[in-house]
Amino acid sequence: MSRVLRAYRAILPLAALAACSSGEKTAATDSASSSGPQATSSAATGTTSVSGAQIAVAHAGPPGEWQMPAGDYASSRYSQLASITPQNAANLKVAWAFSTGVLRGHEGQPLVVGNTMYVVTPYPNVSYAIDLAQTGQPLKWKFRPENDQQAIGRACCDVVNRGAAYADGKIFYNLLDGHTVAIDAATGNQVWRTKMGDLSRGETITMAPIVVKGKVIVGSSGGEMGVRGWIAALDAATGKEVWRAYNIGPDKDVKVGPRFKTFYAHDRGKDLGATTWPGDTWKTGGGAVWGWLSYDPALNLIYHGTSNPGPWNENQRTGDNKWTASILARDADTGEMVWALQVTPHDMWDYDAVNENILVDLPIKGQTRKVLVHFDRNGFAYTVDRATGEVLLAEPFVPMNWSTGIDLATGRPKVVETKKTAQDKNIKDICPSLEGGKNQQPAAFSPQTGLFYVPTNNLCMDFQARAVTYIAGTPFIGGNAPEKGGPGGYRGEFIAWDATTGKKIWGIKEPYPVWGGALATAGGVVFYGTLDGWFKAVDARNGKVLWQFKVGSGVVGNPVTYTGPDGKQYVAIYAGIGGDMGLLIAGDVAANLPFDVRERGTTLPDIAKWTSWGGELFVFSL
Repeated sequence: MSRVLRAYRAILPLAALAACSSGEKTAATDSASSSGPQATSSAATGTTSVSGAQIAVAHAGPPGEWQMPAGDYASSRYSQLASITPQNAANLKVAWAFSTGVLRGHEGQPLVVGNTMYVVTPYPNVSYAIDLAQTGQPLKWKFRPENDQQAIGRACCDVVNRGAAYADGKIFYNLLDGHTVAIDAATGNQVWRTKMGDLSRGETITMAPIVVKGKVIVGSSGGEMGVRGWIAALDAATGKEVWRAYNIGPDKDVKVGPRFKTFYAHDRGKDLGATTWPGDTWKTGGGAVWGWLSYDPALNLIYHGTSNPGPWNENQRTGDNKWTASILARDADTGEMVWALQVTPHDMWDYDAVNENILVDLPIKGQTRKVLVHFDRNGFAYTVDRATGEVLLAEPFVPMNWSTGIDLATGRPKVVETKKTAQDKNIKDICPSLEGGKNQQPAAFSPQTGLFYVPTNNLCMDFQARAVTYIAGTPFIGGNAPEKGGPGGYRGEFIAWDATTGKKIWGIKEPYPVWGGALATAGGVVFYGTLDGWFKAVDARNGKVLWQFKVGSGVVGNPVTYTGPDGKQYVAIYAGIGGDMGLLIAGDVAANLPFDVRERGTTLPDIAKWTSWGGELFVFSL
């Protein structure tokens, strides 16, 4: 997770109050426009398509529903609905809207099951069931969970929630204070509640679960608090924990056994989750699972990433620090690790690897390969054999300068010596910044074009590490990393990416990081939102902006589409700036208190001209 230490210190009093491509490898400069960004974006368009590409796992439920965070186990965020097209998208209008009652970062997405929409808010994680079949969309029920207020001060990067999952008549989601709950989808009654995280140690939960073979899969947050990251499975019927696997530590805790077969020799050995750390520093080494999950039923593998190692100060944790900043494949029944790929060994830039792993079958060098595609914080887009962990292709998808490329013989990055951080040294102009080339905002994939649609950041940073002492439940960071705009005069771009060649096909440059997710549809339209509050529809083949609507607060959530009771196609999106972008590094965007106690953001000081905190659901149709 990415945050600036001085900004984190500034959040603590606010929490107390709340509780009462270019692929260029060029050096970074702060080239953001001094006159301030405009409210519209610019596009560099091109066209291409990849034939023979397909999603590995079918959409969950009927095509007109959205039953799980990404719509399917493959994390494709693709919908078969096709009523909205490039020819008619300009006719989109607001159909209805709903206020969530919460003014914090609205990451995640609603669910739609039958004629009901389910919404989960940021802390205090209230959930709503909205009746889509009645005029005015009244509530069927509202559930207010018990949720410890101390969690507000423990969460590193806003009190976000990335959504719920539906299965077997129940809605499953996580609470910021470390609990997982199951709610009866028809009545709103709590079915079970299970404590999964230890709030006193800084463990919170912000991620969206998935349900696999009767088990709810959840993971922890807290990489900046010295937690020891884990992923676990709960019985969906009872809430009882079935298995738990840590991502760092001895093999028995990490669930490394006879089935563990890594593709690269340097990732083989006994107890690497402990021996690649000095002493017992792995016990406070991070490696949390706060991002997105995927699942391949044919291989029975769950795919997840792990967060940064802790602390940021790399001098305090020599070695590769396995298995932080890694992509891991685990057996869904037992949690046993089957393969691992550490994309940023000995991460010293806060490049978490928790971003989504999109499961697709792609034509590569004349063969159809079963792959996962991963756009990492470190700025590289990986095309990986999802059965073995072999890196087939890895190319930069944003401006970067910390590495000259990925060695395909080892899967490891070739690091630029002058961009390595060290204690008490201020290393200038590292690209991308600790927000990454892409952060939590998920990409989408269209089998029609064979392209990936990726929201990206163009930020760089100066990084100064310093010594830090671990105190349970408090920030364990050891560094300061002020950020600035990257090269080119823009701070974000929405791109179309060919994962068979490692090339950008087209891009829409935005004045701010594109912190909301993407949605691809069979109508040939892709949707995304911007940090300055625009929700846009673009042509999937060439990036032409077809329509845009100002939703007020910045978009950090992910669009979904569904079929209404009237048979029409609808598109839904949250508006509510927050997360890192709206809490840590933005300008004056909070107006819900007599004064804003946060230190003014230096990375996006001007964004308050365009947006403020909010909490609204917008739904559009033709």
